[in-house]
Amino acid sequence: MFIQTESTPNPATLKFLPGKVVLDRGTADYRSAEEAGNASPLAAKLFGIPGVTGVFYGYDFITISKDGPDWQHLKPAVLGTIMEHFMSGAPIMSSQNGGEPVSDEEFFAEGDETIVATIKELLESRVRPAVAQDGGDITFRGFRDGTVFLHMKGACAGCPSSTATLKHGIQNLLRHFVPEVREVEAVV
Repeated sequence: MFIQTESTPNPATLKFLPGKVVLDRGTADYRSAEEAGNASPLAAKLFGIPGVTGVFYGYDFITISKDGPDWQHLKPAVLGTIMEHFMSGAPIMSSQNGGEPVSDEEFFAEGDETIVATIKELLESRVRPAVAQDGGDITFRGFRDGTVFLHMKGACAGCPSSTATLKHGIQNLLRHFVPEVREVEAVV
């Protein structure tokens, strides 16, 4: 098994491509060993590596966030853990539901359904594919008084360039196609 790695705009995050489907639908984002807990055996093993602070699953990639050790010291342990897990045939998620449960309800005013549908379509077709290339994901959380609220995950969470991505990239795109959008904000 050969696992490729790619750098991301976030220097504390590295993208691992195992050459196999990781999650066939949705995404999963863990920021602590407790969060990963029983949900994902692989994430639990990865959090056992000193320095790992985040595990994010996309369709065909795993994004690992770290603090402390340099990647040259951490990368071999992460590669070994991912390879060992895939070679064992064990599932990525404990329950075969895959992806994360929808925990945050979306919010928007009655009558804004058309605006929200357009925003979601733009995010799905233009933003999310580009962000996935960088090892992250962005999901819609809400729209109120001209402000779009988005949740950033994976490499995007805590990335030094995420504010620029939101304000200059996504905000400008949405403003261009949806005049009702005034600004874009990140939510946790």
